[in-house]
Amino acid sequence: MEISVPALLFPAISLLLLAYTNRFLGLSGVIRSLYEDYKTTPDPKIIRQIANLRRRVVLIRRMQAVGVGSLFLCVLCMFLIYFGLTAAAHAVFGVSLLFLLVSLGLSISEIRMSSDALNILLADMEEDLARHAGD
Repeated sequence: MEISVPALLFPAISLLLLAYTNRFLGLSGVIRSLYEDYKTTPDPKIIRQIANLRRRVVLIRRMQAVGVGSLFLCVLCMFLIYFGLTAAAHAVFGVSLLFLLVSLGLSISEIRMSSDALNILLADMEEDLARHAGD
């Protein structure tokens, strides 16, 4: 394995971490907005979303941590290649790829949870529309 092989993952992992950060910032905005809404007008619909939002924050934090771990292991792999420790470099690179897969799997779970949260909002809107249509 050449040093360029793990280096190829740098742009992919960096972009992935940027996407995770953007998701975290978006989720932070949603939480802050819900907090302000709840302070002004307490609503049980907001409370229904809290558990989902907490799980999503935990998932994003784990996605970021495992993604950073993958990047760290890529750098370590490059050092091992540089020092001629090819067998160790292969093992570390394999673990780095495994970390990347775990990070992507967590990302899929977070996307599913995000969809669930949107479905809660859509169901609430449909209930309101049905009530107004019946009036």
